[in-house]
Amino acid sequence: MYKMRYFIAVLTFVFFTVNFNICFAKEEFNSWLINFKSVAKEKGISDNTIKIALSDVRYLQKVIDYDRKQPEFFEKTAVYISKRANKAALKKAKKKLRNNYKIFEKVEKEFQVEKELLLALWSIETNFGKYLGKMDIISSLATLSFDKRRSKFFTKELLILLKLMDKKIVSKETLYGSWAGAIGNFQFMPSSIENYAIDYDKSGKIELKQSLHDALASAANYINKIGWKYKSSCFHKVELTKSISKKYINVSAKKIKNYLTIKSWKKKGIVDIQQINDKYKAALIIPDLAVSEGSMNSPAFLVFKNYEKILKWNRSLRFGVTVCTLTNMIVNEI
Repeated sequence: MYKMRYFIAVLTFVFFTVNFNICFAKEEFNSWLINFKSVAKEKGISDNTIKIALSDVRYLQKVIDYDRKQPEFFEKTAVYISKRANKAALKKAKKKLRNNYKIFEKVEKEFQVEKELLLALWSIETNFGKYLGKMDIISSLATLSFDKRRSKFFTKELLILLKLMDKKIVSKETLYGSWAGAIGNFQFMPSSIENYAIDYDKSGKIELKQSLHDALASAANYINKIGWKYKSSCFHKVELTKSISKKYINVSAKKIKNYLTIKSWKKKGIVDIQQINDKYKAALIIPDLAVSEGSMNSPAFLVFKNYEKILKWNRSLRFGVTVCTLTNMIVNEI
């Protein structure tokens, strides 16, 4: 009986503490919102857009919860890859390509971005458009702007979104997507829409949800503009036969360092790369070493410069190797 009372008391304490913190956050959010409206006006956003966009904006605690539990940073690499680069994804990719071959071919030729890469990104981002997200984008971005972790980044994205509304490029009723504020088949952030989105089907508006032509061309334009090298390698999975100094190993996606020639990596004990030109340069990544349970036996990869371009799309080592893995799977099947 005592244990039961103690357990109930603890649960009650936790319940009221959590709810108090959420209520306090909402109060602070409302103060932040007043200030943000002034900032938006100073940045040239019209009063009408500010009113329409922010009249019913609200603090979303679940957005903060999602932000703190992103699988890109906590799932082990092998698990992360297996959930996304698998036979089911490959089967769907082949079907999507068969049904839309002409547009994939046209986009690949024009933008010099492989259709297999576009299929991999489409699969991983939204399961080929099946999961576009139902979150209120404005409230999501406002919540993340208010939050301290990446306030500067998300405030910039929210301001860009309001500018896009001002220019009639996007409308409020279409602004539903991921918890992080991304929209459409390829999950474009507002800055990506501003910089890379294209009205490829010449309908008079950019439609990243309903128009496959716009979505594919916009994604290809993005990849092309950030420096993707057509028909070049992305990565090579390797086995470490002996210990390699940690100073050569990348565990963070912020900046890939220590590019060495393949010949140099062979000398350091990486033996399953005989088919790669000795003069090529690559960097070594072991994503799982970023977490305590990771080890030198965790999945390791030699990555080339194209891999860094994928990180500009999503700055996660696990995301990058998964995209490259699924891309290669599709290449080998079509």
